[in-house]
Amino acid sequence: MWILFAFLSAFFAGLTAILAKIGIRKTDSTVATAVRTVVVLAGSWLVAGIAGSAGDIASLDGKSLLFLILSGLATGASWLCYFHALSIGEVNRVTAVDKSSTILTVLLSILIFGETTHLAVKLCGTLLIAVGTYLMLEWKKAGNGAREKRAWLPFAAGSALFAALHSVLAKLGAENVESNLATAVRTVVVLVMAWVMVLVTRKTGEVRHIPPKELLFICLSGVSTGASWLCYYRALFRGQASVVVPIDKLSIVITAVLAYFVFGEKLTKKTGAGLSLITVGTLAMAIFR
Repeated sequence: MWILFAFLSAFFAGLTAILAKIGIRKTDSTVATAVRTVVVLAGSWLVAGIAGSAGDIASLDGKSLLFLILSGLATGASWLCYFHALSIGEVNRVTAVDKSSTILTVLLSILIFGETTHLAVKLCGTLLIAVGTYLMLEWKKAGNGAREKRAWLPFAAGSALFAALHSVLAKLGAENVESNLATAVRTVVVLVMAWVMVLVTRKTGEVRHIPPKELLFICLSGVSTGASWLCYYRALFRGQASVVVPIDKLSIVITAVLAYFVFGEKLTKKTGAGLSLITVGTLAMAIFR
């Protein structure tokens, strides 16, 4: 049964990208991130309350709290970069770069935590993901023959970098903390960071002018994120983390399929091959990690 929850986690994570893309067509991505984080925060504390760990927040030690805060800052930075990249770039390519955080996470885990079990498989899987990501970044030429604008790429790359840092910092901070409580604490940091960004950029007034349809999809993306986290931690509780984590990264396949039907983003032979390599590399690490 826990395998089902792991795949449901990937499904909802893939759905989040689609819902968020619909919700930020006219709405500023920073404002949208701040609004959806309110929904995620409510969901994460609800789950922590159901798990019975919400009351343990007062007993967190200084080290755990520090790393949870740092991981929350990394998550916030990743989300801000990711949703800005989504607002100006194609879902498939933005998601491919974002999911390359797996590469950085594996390398950092080897260097920092000494996770060298099945090292050859991990490195081969990482290489497949890297090559697959490169293939999915198929550059197109504009109608006048000029190079395609790549303004989204630095933000997608920043999203991947901060996501990898989040994974490492979260592991350092959640060693002695119940996972649902750790997620709830990190979400508080993300919420504060997102709204500070809205205040600094003087976009608070835009919150009142979010089109109703986009507000609906922004909130739905927050619900989808919460559902993904709920399934993810349920799978972790019941099953093997070394299998659950890579399966969760297969959300890129869900995103690619949904992007085809919703936005008409077709995969060429090259990008299709890239998606296949990413999938094979991820599954290899899931099975042999």
